[in-house]
Amino acid sequence: MSDSIKHECGIVLLRLLKPLDFYRRKYGSVFYGFQKLSLLMEKQHNRGQDGAGIACMGLDIPPGKPYYQTAKSNSATPLKDLFDQIHDKMAEFIKNNHNRLDDITHVKSDSAFCGEIYLGHLRYGTFGRNDLNACHPYVKESVCQSRTLLMAGNFNLTNVNQLFQQLIHSGHHLSKYSDGTVMLHILGHYLEEENNMLFRRYAKREITAGEINAKISDELNPARILSGGCANWDGGYVVAGLIGNGDAFVIRDPHGIRPAYYYIDDEIAVVASERPPIQTAFNLQTQQVMELPRGNALIIKKDGKISIEECVPQLSPASCSFEHIYFSRGNDADIYQERKALGRALTGNVLKAINYDLENTVFSFIPNTAETGYLGLREGLQEYCRETQYDDIQKLTPGDSAGLRRILNRTIRTEKIAVKDAKLRTFISDSSCRHDLIGHVYDVTYGVIRPGIDSLVVLDDSIVRGATLRDSILRMLDRLQPKKLVIVSTAPPICYPDCYGIDMASLGDFVAFEAAVRLLRRRERTDLLNQIYQEAKRQLDLPDYKQVNTVKAIYQQFTHSELEAEITDILKPDDLKADLQIIYQTLDALRLCCPHSAGDWYFSGNYPTPGGNRVVNQAYVNYIEGVNARAY
Repeated sequence: MSDSIKHECGIVLLRLLKPLDFYRRKYGSVFYGFQKLSLLMEKQHNRGQDGAGIACMGLDIPPGKPYYQTAKSNSATPLKDLFDQIHDKMAEFIKNNHNRLDDITHVKSDSAFCGEIYLGHLRYGTFGRNDLNACHPYVKESVCQSRTLLMAGNFNLTNVNQLFQQLIHSGHHLSKYSDGTVMLHILGHYLEEENNMLFRRYAKREITAGEINAKISDELNPARILSGGCANWDGGYVVAGLIGNGDAFVIRDPHGIRPAYYYIDDEIAVVASERPPIQTAFNLQTQQVMELPRGNALIIKKDGKISIEECVPQLSPASCSFEHIYFSRGNDADIYQERKALGRALTGNVLKAINYDLENTVFSFIPNTAETGYLGLREGLQEYCRETQYDDIQKLTPGDSAGLRRILNRTIRTEKIAVKDAKLRTFISDSSCRHDLIGHVYDVTYGVIRPGIDSLVVLDDSIVRGATLRDSILRMLDRLQPKKLVIVSTAPPICYPDCYGIDMASLGDFVAFEAAVRLLRRRERTDLLNQIYQEAKRQLDLPDYKQVNTVKAIYQQFTHSELEAEITDILKPDDLKADLQIIYQTLDALRLCCPHSAGDWYFSGNYPTPGGNRVVNQAYVNYIEGVNARAY
């Protein structure tokens, strides 16, 4: 994706199901769990750019010793910084205790990050300050282990304000306004209620306080806590939690908007945001790693008993399609094939754009994440090339060896055109100098385009704002002097805000919306913009569940091709010499290529939760009123 947009967070929950001495004897290290956590987080590094954090919990740690530890970093390289800190502590402990490493109780009680339960988080901040306190895991601590909660997740809620107010009215005092803080305190509240209910059950019996605490720990029901706590959450989420008594859980939202995968055997239970990291860490086949069902929680009790329970009623599936187009690592078996299919689906429109002239066209991609889609496009073009070869051979005069050789030599011209200079930093503040520098973040391969003769087709994952394309990439490609430039997006145009993770909440940021507004004004239909504004304001006075997406009416006025043409006109620099055409994937093609990811609200406007319609209506009101504020 040539545009820079916010990403998705990543989580890991790892539970060792055997005594720690088992891993020391089998794998040679009592720190086996931490080593696997490190690998699982490294393999999801694409999901964390702003910060990282981990927690480790040990079971049956004696009083006087901390039973859990946390560490966080928001440095420029947070994951490396985090693990360097912990490795240094481990190395020092091993050096000072080399003759006691067989004493598992001593190691678990006194060393850094040695325990049975690990929670890891990679933060890609979407909103709010990027300080250390914003990094997960969040902690709600109590002197009672069964009332202590550690939480990390990949989430965005649309109804934070309502939930915040409910907490305030029920007597809570929250020192921070964020969805993470609200979710932590809601779950903490239901954890307290669960403890109180169990305490009342045993308080009048002739047993000691210690025996009561043990019974509470044994009978604590995480599924009941989650059913109450998550009941009114509107948004996309995967939330992982550790309870101080040794229970652990991961819950996924009822639409399955955010991804979660798990694997269980007799040694470990693991949950992560992506499937390939689990496969890599434990050498597994694709079919061995399962997807956590939407609305369900994977629950691990302290004694190692594992269950998967529906905690919130399942709703219509709406797995985020952007995960498949761009966010998730492309080495997942299903995602790899889907991205190739997305590229292949564009073959017909690309051929039309170059007037079927393969001989005078070069094909490439930008950025590197678009390579898989490019492979699919190349396959589609090669298939077309073979068909034309076959047809032309049938038309040859017998004995025309020169003609046969010419046909058989016909091929697809593919080149690596754009290379990003990772060392170049756009730190200059002067706007004119800065724009010049941005234009050189990418470098180009010279000598493969015949000036004024060849067309150049470049595939991208998605075109959101188009700013990087207009200010940098198009001018860079134009230096090669192609006759025509065709920029192809494997994703459809983004027309609506996202509020479930990416936090693209401003309509004015989307070049597709800008194009639609320009088309309306050119056709003297500004009255429609005002009508929709009035209707959006009326909708905002209704409860969320009654609201509809008013902005859909704008896009219903135009065809896909009309929108493409207007976007092309907007993004074409005045000094561009080449002819320019921008091609987007169609929504129908996206759904065919990614049949298991029905969450396409940013393309279709079909929000899976009531809060989504409120967000888009508020975003439109903000746009008309010139308010530069988050829509939720």
